[in-house]
Amino acid sequence: MSEQDLVQDYAWWKSAVVYQIYPRSFQDSNGDGIGDLRGILQRLDHLQHLGVDVIWLSPVYGSPQADNGYDISDYQDIDPAFGSLADFDELLAAVHARGLKLVMDLVVNHTSDEHPWFVESRSSVDSPKRDWYWWRPAREGHEPGAPGAEPTNWESFFSGPTWEFDEASGEYYLHLFDRKQPDLNWENPEVRQAVHAMMRWWLDRGVDGFRMDVINLISKDITLPDGAVPAGRTLGDGFPHYGAGPRLHEFLQEMHREVFAGRPGLLTVAETPGVTTDEAVLFTDPARREVDMVFQFEHVGLDHGPVSKFHPRTLRPGELAANLTHWQEALADTGWNSLYLENHDQARSVSRFGDDSPAHWRDSATALATMLHLQRGTPYVYQGEELGMTNAPFAAIADHRDVETLNWYDEAVAAGSSPAEALLGIASVSRDNARTPVQWNGSETAGFTTGEPWIAVNPNASWLNAAAQEGDPASVLEHYRALIRLRHALPVVAEGSFERVDAEDAAVFAFERVLDRERLLVVCNLSSEARTPRFAPATLVRWDGASVLLDNAAGRGVSAGTGAGTAGASGFDLGAELAPWRAVVLGVNR
Repeated sequence: MSEQDLVQDYAWWKSAVVYQIYPRSFQDSNGDGIGDLRGILQRLDHLQHLGVDVIWLSPVYGSPQADNGYDISDYQDIDPAFGSLADFDELLAAVHARGLKLVMDLVVNHTSDEHPWFVESRSSVDSPKRDWYWWRPAREGHEPGAPGAEPTNWESFFSGPTWEFDEASGEYYLHLFDRKQPDLNWENPEVRQAVHAMMRWWLDRGVDGFRMDVINLISKDITLPDGAVPAGRTLGDGFPHYGAGPRLHEFLQEMHREVFAGRPGLLTVAETPGVTTDEAVLFTDPARREVDMVFQFEHVGLDHGPVSKFHPRTLRPGELAANLTHWQEALADTGWNSLYLENHDQARSVSRFGDDSPAHWRDSATALATMLHLQRGTPYVYQGEELGMTNAPFAAIADHRDVETLNWYDEAVAAGSSPAEALLGIASVSRDNARTPVQWNGSETAGFTTGEPWIAVNPNASWLNAAAQEGDPASVLEHYRALIRLRHALPVVAEGSFERVDAEDAAVFAFERVLDRERLLVVCNLSSEARTPRFAPATLVRWDGASVLLDNAAGRGVSAGTGAGTAGASGFDLGAELAPWRAVVLGVNR
């Protein structure tokens, strides 16, 4: 059997569910207000009971924490805020003992400016590591360090220019993100070799793969041309010149050969902002030997305004479902997608795509989960999502911690926005919404810490918490457990085809999954109003008498036939009115 056949035969991740831990906000074990590795150890029973298969650990490497660990100064050690390598080894052993896998966050588009590689690179224009990063002189005809002298006009993801002037050498270095996150020069083979060696070191230690942060940005157009300046902006869009650059797939295939080949059973996930469906197929086609799946961003960019994400717009009914359907259809024959609505970079989905009002919070959280987890792809649960955690009511800019949010606020106020206007733009989309501590119980610090949390606990933890939901058959937590059991019990969830079903109402997302004789129909009202779907007669006949496998209406669970919960009803009326945020899953095996 060839390696390609072996990989395909061992695509265990198709039926798996991944749980992302943002360690700083998950569980604090020592009272310093910052989550840590030993805190994760304390909560492994929660993850095992939830039923997930893989833990994705956001960065715990040595870091000055300019971007909460995504600015790495030591790839082969643990930051003291999170513990030690001994703590990591103990955690990894405990994860494996529970039959789970652990995936590390791989951040290699950039390092910290305090990483020894960059310290050496910065030390002299003649440094052997000078070419490990992108150094360039000032724009021709401009005084170095003066406004507008940057080598290109590109705007950083975190506001301002992508170039930082270094007075000592008189040159600029490139940073697509924060100035303390200089970009590595992947054109230099020594850089790639050093990254590969580091990755092999972690795999040899026992980790089960990598989620690769902004990996599609590692190849740049070496001519570094200026970007077009979007309306309303003063700096240019450089993305066409560094997003999916000319050598990207060459670099990923080399990484596969040098790091992953001969190590079956790993999980490799490429985070790919701006990727198209055609590009996603290239990343994930098993024959190309690049990665197993992608994180794409189209659906989480739908509510971004024309100026920036901090000028959000309201989605039209059906807009989210239409985009998800597009991705399902585009990757149907070749490739694999990650299914997610939340992570450490995205606001809480129930506040963003659902309705977090008291009347609809629980139903919208479970409806969104149902429609997402039962599509084709590997679902990801972000910590607290399984509880229906919501956006936080930050009252002032001083309550925020996220570098992207703080930079944008300063820029907006400097440009003439009032503080109140700037805060309004931040409220629904700031990354800090996802970074408030996990709400374990109703205490003042939500069971997260005995000290003062590094960022405030959401006040609704008094009622929205894991302890309150544990064992409640109508809770968001129990619904997530039921969804995960469905995926594990029914091969059609992982392997079946996907086909959208017309309900003649944009707010109703309905689709079929089919694998041989096994079929599922998922019907979700993704709105805060009652809707009456109108299915074609053939659809009604096809699903007449089907069993209800899952229903997010209060008090219902999964049928005993799946081995996943309480007995469900049968004969659900597809022509009946759907209550707001009602989600029903029908199944047949004939």
